[in-house]
Amino acid sequence: MTDTVEKKKGSILIKLWPVYLIVAVMVGAWQLGLFQYLSLDTLREQQEVLQSFVAENLVLAVAIFIGIYAAATLFMIPGALWITIGGGFLFGLVGGAIATIAGATLGASMLFFAAKTSIGSALRDRAGPFMAKMEAGFNENPFSYMFALRLLPVVPFPVANIAPALLGAKYREYAITTAVGIIPGVVAYTWVGSGLGATFAAGEDPNLGIIAKNMLPALAALGVVALIPVIYKKISGRKPETVEA
Repeated sequence: MTDTVEKKKGSILIKLWPVYLIVAVMVGAWQLGLFQYLSLDTLREQQEVLQSFVAENLVLAVAIFIGIYAAATLFMIPGALWITIGGGFLFGLVGGAIATIAGATLGASMLFFAAKTSIGSALRDRAGPFMAKMEAGFNENPFSYMFALRLLPVVPFPVANIAPALLGAKYREYAITTAVGIIPGVVAYTWVGSGLGATFAAGEDPNLGIIAKNMLPALAALGVVALIPVIYKKISGRKPETVEA
């Protein structure tokens, strides 16, 4: 019996290797001081260099930006807000929003597949019946659940990226709700970034606190709307109609 328990523990520790990798990357980034570059000061000090590079190498710059955003999402590196703002600063509202959505969806997709395989199986084994119960409710209306995860301000972005994989979500639905669900927040902060040039020229800083405060009620309302089909079913006992994607 003891040998069996030890083997299960060893198996779980091996399956969690992506977690070790993510933690190692975050520690390495912190040790190298990379987080300090994710700030308004960096954009202000390097604006001429960055804008010149974008003007001369637009396609390459967009590709690099998408890659950086995907890596930050995959390894759950703090500071994605500043990268989003940077996208608007470098590529404008439309270009920055599209590049950010592409990078965030790509990184979230890689994290989804990692959680779907090694991490997911280990955590699901640990959760047991509790995870099975959550999965049953989740699968009744996965679109509503995943949209709510994206829109509710209380749900951290990494949690919204990993939870659907553990709950048995299909990738197509996950990708759609990720790309669409992050649009409100992405557009808001990309818009801030697109106006940074004039803000810096005036010697000012954007008040991100006020922006976030104004966004919270709207995102919370959207999250509640996304949960309406699930709430309806709980109250009426009937399964809401779903739309084929």
